[in-house]
Amino acid sequence: MAEKEYLYYFSLDGTVRFRYYHFLKKGKITRFRIQFEALIEGKWYAIVRYDTAHGFPHRDLIHPDGAQDKLDFPGWDRNEVLTYGERDIKANWQKYRTEFEKEMKK
Repeated sequence: MAEKEYLYYFSLDGTVRFRYYHFLKKGKITRFRIQFEALIEGKWYAIVRYDTAHGFPHRDLIHPDGAQDKLDFPGWDRNEVLTYGERDIKANWQKYRTEFEKEMKK
């Protein structure tokens, strides 16, 4: 069994970060949580999260009011969703932050 956890900052000013965690058992991902977070107006917000909470891999797109849009990945295994989620967050974090901030202003 092996765990891996780290925090990675996307910006030099320390206002956007990527939180990563996975747990391996017999060489397979059994649970994971990866999350994009942004510091906005002095407060940290989770904006996008991929995880295995609730017993299945999914994405939560989190809104400023706390509402979440859940996206399931039927037929995908945990490794596939973890890899996809990591690539998605790293490629699209700026878009996710911009949309989140627009929603905050409504």
